Amino acid sequence: MIMKKTIFLLALICSVSSVFAQSGKVYDALTLPSKILNMERNYAIYLPPDYETSQRSYPVLYLLHGAGDNHTGWVQFGEVLRITDNAIHDGTATPMIIVMPDGDTGVRGYANTIDGKWNYEDFFFDEFMPFIEKKYRIKSEKRYRAVAGLSMGGGGTLMYALHQPDLFASACPLSAWVGSLTVEDLESRLARSQTKYNKSDLQPYFEKYNAVEMVNNMDPKKVGSVRWFIDCGDDDFLYEGNSMLHMAMRKKEIPHEYRVRDGAHNWTYWRESLPVVLQFVSDGFHQH
Repeated sequence: MIMKKTIFLLALICSVSSVFAQSGKVYDALTLPSKILNMERNYAIYLPPDYETSQRSYPVLYLLHGAGDNHTGWVQFGEVLRITDNAIHDGTATPMIIVMPDGDTGVRGYANTIDGKWNYEDFFFDEFMPFIEKKYRIKSEKRYRAVAGLSMGGGGTLMYALHQPDLFASACPLSAWVGSLTVEDLESRLARSQTKYNKSDLQPYFEKYNAVEMVNNMDPKKVGSVRWFIDCGDDDFLYEGNSMLHMAMRKKEIPHEYRVRDGAHNWTYWRESLPVVLQFVSDGFHQH
């Protein structure tokens, strides 16, 4: 009897150890062709621990990097593999696929440019998302799709979720650049980059790529159809835009989570944010 119990316990320990030893996989040298951008585009992907042994489909998180990084930023500096594996193992996050596109090669950023010569946003929605959600076993419904990102990627998160609220269940901008705060700021940025444009395009472009303006001008029900988690450090130089966004949502009575923690505009802050983001989007993926 003692021998049987010992064998059972050993088998149980081995079984549990095996489960917790499972790890997701990250591939960071993947490409797809783009007709819109007329070049090969890079991306990285995290596949959950049971992806290769199951036949099921998974929710998806599009995770956007910041300026100065590329699609490998969240892999190398954000430690997405370790943090996501841990969150799945401890039950705070559901198994999901995480997709990290390159917003650095060519023209930096996730927007279409004002001169119409570089249409990254069109590429993302018309080529990248369809490619990803056909190639991998992804649940391609709004309720199973989320977007998050830091700094420039936080700006991309805001723009994508506000432009396409019917596509995303949750959006988590971290230390986000909300766009030029005034038309004059936008004009100065375009002058510094020596971008040529029609004067008549300036105001419409500002309204399209400034998150506060969009929240002020959009139907609150549309904005509120997305679950929002906004997070910015108290020492972050982008605090003003994030505070303005929070106040705009408050005035429109748009439900959102707004967090200000001790921290600055750096990877230490964003690594601490990622587990919270994973839990937040997982709550949206679940049935309540």
